Parts: sequence; structure tokens; C-alpha cells
Amino acid sequence: MSATLLAVALSLVSAAAYATAAVAQERLAARMAETGGQVLRLLGSGAWWSSVGLNASAALLHVAALKFGPLTLVQPLGALTLVAAVPLGARLAGRRVGRLEWRGTGLTLMGLGALLLTASGPEPDDTLSLGEAVTVAGVTMAVIGLLSRPGTRPGLRHATASGFASGVASALTQTVTVAATDREGPLLSARVVVVALLVATFAVGGLLLSQTAYRGGLGAPLAVVTLANPVAASAIGIALLGERLRGGVGGVLLAAAGAAVAAYGVVVLTRSPRVALLGAEQVPTPDADPGNTAADRLPAIPVQPQAQAEPGAALPATPR
Repeated sequence: MSATLLAVALSLVSAAAYATAAVAQERLAARMAETGGQVLRLLGSGAWWSSVGLNASAALLHVAALKFGPLTLVQPLGALTLVAAVPLGARLAGRRVGRLEWRGTGLTLMGLGALLLTASGPEPDDTLSLGEAVTVAGVTMAVIGLLSRPGTRPGLRHATASGFASGVASALTQTVTVAATDREGPLLSARVVVVALLVATFAVGGLLLSQTAYRGGLGAPLAVVTLANPVAASAIGIALLGERLRGGVGGVLLAAAGAAVAAYGVVVLTRSPRVALLGAEQVPTPDADPGNTAADRLPAIPVQPQAQAEPGAALPATPR
């Protein structure tokens, strides 16, 4: 099996594990939003630790894929996480996948597929220097800090920050993997140790940011994470690791068009409601009494007391 096919196979299994973990995180986040729980309560949740284990397994498979394929090839394959997670999350929630969710997912995958067509390259051999790794980490932390500030639409901003953190962690992981397996240098050099610590920091930060982002639902935040991740990693690969897109100018135009289509797919997913209505069923309001009939829920018409009529004044009209 060639290195490219091995990288693709490992990426597929990794995407399936990431999708299962994302669905578990979304359900835990929804439960926390309903009960007013705090993030620290997750440490005592066995379900959360199970999702952490799935994320760790997916990350190990992803690391193995980065050993055999370039960032511009491996990262876009993470879009398959979205394919599996959206219908899986809907199935576990007992609802059908909405039309907008299918449309947004399809557009996002089409765009990322176009990016994938332009990706190519042999097994990676170039790595980030210690100075480059520290600079990338500093810039990423500043961007994450801006995206995590209080304000409107925190879910999508946290999802973007999570995607950037995961993408940078992947780029740094590739540096650690290639450098550690290079027989010419020491196994635990200062660069490998420092970059490995940065990987752990961004991996944990990305996990916590995604957990808070999923409080508003799964589809749109996961799509944003799926889009931001390969953008950040591919930017590092092209700018610092010498990776290139196939097709010259045409390949660049195809990649730009794919990015635009994927971004539009994310916008479509943001317009999709979290809970789909099936048929004529309606979601009851929190203050509604399930035992009341439709007539009982009609607003009562207040009856005002009739004032003492003055001579020549008109009598108040009878309310209908």
C-alpha cells in the first residue's frame, strides 16, 4: 500500500471516531445547558471521559496519517466527520435530518472535496523549526483569545477557535512525528519536547472550546470546526513547510472556489434549527400544561368592571 493510500485509510477511521466523539460531546453540552451545569462537572462524567477517549484514539490515528501524508491531503479528509456526525446526532436525538442540514452538509463537503483534489505531495520530510513553532503558537493563541471574548454568537466563534487550535495542533504534531522518527537527530531534543507541550496545550484547548460550542447544537459548530481546521493547517503547510497545490493557477482557483462553497455550506447550516418539527407536532413551551386542551390554553379576556354611568354617557360595550 502506498503512503498516500495509507494516509487516506487512517484519516477515514479517524474521522469516524471524531464524529462519534462530537455527537457525545453535543449531547453532554445540551444536558449542561438545560441543567445549568458547569464545565468542571464534566470531570465527574463517565460519558465525557468516554468522548475524551474517542478523541484521543482519533488523534492517534490522525498522527499516524500525518506521518504518511501532507497537511493539505490529510486535513481536508476531516470533513468526513461532518458526514457521519450530523445524521448520527439526529438519530440519537430521535429526529430526522432536516433539509437545510443535508444541504449545508453537502455544500460543505463539496467545497472541501474541491480543496482535496488540489492537494498532493509525498511523505512529509520538512518540519517547523523551534522558532517557527513558537511564533505560530503565539499568533494562534492571540487569535483564539479574540474569538473567545464575550459577545454575540459565542458558539460559532468558539467553534472557529477550536478549529484553529486543532489545525495548528495537527501541524505541530506532524513536526513532532517526523522529527522524533528521524534517525539523524536525538529522539527527545529540545524542539521535540517544546513542540509536544504546545501540541498538548492546543489539543486540550480545542477540546474544551468545541465542548462549549456544541451547546447551541451540533451541525453548524461542527461544520465551522471542520472548515477552520484544514484552513489553519494548510496555511501552515503551504507557508512554512513548502507544500503546494496541484494544477498551478487553476488549482489555486479551484481551491478558492471550494473554500467559498464550503463557507456557504456553513452559513446554510447556521440557519438550520436545532430541533426539527415532524409533521404537525409542536414543541411545548416550558410553562405549558400537557393536560390542558387547546381551548384551555386560549388567553383569557379580561373583563373590566363597569363604571357608574353618568347622565348622557354611553354604556360600555360588551366584550366578545
